[in-house]
Amino acid sequence: MPKQPLEIQTLYAEFLEQLAAFEARRDLGHLRGCFTSKTVKGASYIYFQSTDPTGSIRQIYVGRSGPVLDKVISEFKDKSRSAQEDRTALRRLSSLLAAGGAMVPDGSTARVLRALGEAGVFRLGGVLVGTHAFLFLGNALGMHWERAALTTQDIDIAGERSMDLVLPGDGADIPGTLESLRMGFLPVPPFNPRHPTTSFKIRGKALRLDLLTPARRAGASAPVVLQRFNTAAQPLPFLDYLIESPIPAAIPHGEGVLVRVPQPARFALHKLILACERGAAMASKSDKDLRQAAQVISALAEERPGDLTEAWKQLKSQGPSWVRRLQTGIKRLRSKHTEAASHLDELIG
Repeated sequence: MPKQPLEIQTLYAEFLEQLAAFEARRDLGHLRGCFTSKTVKGASYIYFQSTDPTGSIRQIYVGRSGPVLDKVISEFKDKSRSAQEDRTALRRLSSLLAAGGAMVPDGSTARVLRALGEAGVFRLGGVLVGTHAFLFLGNALGMHWERAALTTQDIDIAGERSMDLVLPGDGADIPGTLESLRMGFLPVPPFNPRHPTTSFKIRGKALRLDLLTPARRAGASAPVVLQRFNTAAQPLPFLDYLIESPIPAAIPHGEGVLVRVPQPARFALHKLILACERGAAMASKSDKDLRQAAQVISALAEERPGDLTEAWKQLKSQGPSWVRRLQTGIKRLRSKHTEAASHLDELIG
């Protein structure tokens, strides 16, 4: 399995560091737009003008012109110049990464993830899981994944219910964010008409967004409302292990998008369990789970074997049923990806 060139690995580390710093410094100067004034009957009134994701211009009334607002506008201009310099540097790094062979998303996926990021989904605890998480873990590990393991049009976002205690107004409206993109996202009707939707899809296209949350009891299937996201999520078993202590990841597209993804070792072991939980009708997805797990395991075994050992310890603490499922997954892995399975045999016995 080929590695990304050392220069690209170094560039990605710099990109992630600068993007994280940029997000941490978000203040007045990071607002996208400008102040403008209108004169009515000889008096000047200040508005903040911006362009929404659809390209429409919006104006928000701020107040009547005066010394206080003049000072705010002057500060905004100074900080905007600094923020623009940061954005230019990030776009340069992003372009270099894409040109150098880093793992990048398609344009539609990047557009959705950017909107979710700017809406605060990842800041409020959302974790990108599934194949797109696998894609960006390739950059974090400095690897080129096999193309066959990357096919998907599903964007999976997981969130914990325990994080729903947020300050009033401090939330991310996922349905509203998708609607603002004007890409044609519509709620997917649930099987049970009494349940809220947990998925959004573009009619006639494969692009889809699924909301997930850990199941708190065996057999739980009813959607759970995540208030901070203004939507519901589908509870799934084993998800709590996957999304515990996620890591930041930088998406090299435009000026970059900062997301959160699972720890690579937890991702791999979770995929082994998931591969055995899928029914016969989902054999192709099960094979993809094993393929993704094998690639992450091989990358970690060479560079960071301790990560796999620690992930195994944490999984073992979940109880004997988890261990049995993982052992079944390793057996399945051994039948298709012998080398990756041997790495696990050496590390966890």
